Parts: sequence; C-alpha cells; structure tokens
Amino acid sequence: MKTFYIGLFSIASLVAAGSAAAQAKGADVYKKTCAACHDQGIAGAPKIGDKAAWAPGIKQGKEALYTISLKGKPGTGMVAKGGNASLSDADVKASVDYMIGRAK
Repeated sequence: MKTFYIGLFSIASLVAAGSAAAQAKGADVYKKTCAACHDQGIAGAPKIGDKAAWAPGIKQGKEALYTISLKGKPGTGMVAKGGNASLSDADVKASVDYMIGRAK
C-alpha cells in the first residue's frame, strides 16, 4: 500500500510540474506576442485580467478561444497566432490558457 501512495504522489508531482511549465510557457508566449494588443486592448482585444471583457469568450469555451487564436477572427484585429506564424499550436493554446487564468 505504501508503494501505491508513493507512486500516486510521484504522478501528482509530475502533473503539477507539467502544469507549472505550461503556465510559464503561456506567460512567455503572452509577453512576446499577445501582450502587444491584450495589454492595452488594441482593436478591441480583451485586456489581460479584465474579467468582464473575457467573460463572453470564456462562456464560449476554451476550444472556441483556441480556434480564434489559432485561425484569427475576420473583422477584428485578431490575426492567426497573433501574427506570429512560427508559434506551435500548443504554444498558442498555452497562452490562451494563461490569459483565461488571469481573467478568473
């Protein structure tokens, strides 16, 4: 039984470390790419940390926000991958997760 709990603790530690790494990556991508618009609300971009501005997007769900971030949103200033085509999909999603986390 003791071995079971040690294994369970090890898995929980790995998950927490992975989550922390994803948060750090999301913050880094945000600072390098997304902050240009989301810090100031340029072209209607919801400002980072503005719960009211993010509420409609959060209500749509993460997948909808991922799609908008990855493909852009015609008629707005949101371009695919924030204009940084070199970003991986995982990096963009990490940044979206970071921004959502700051709006809760």
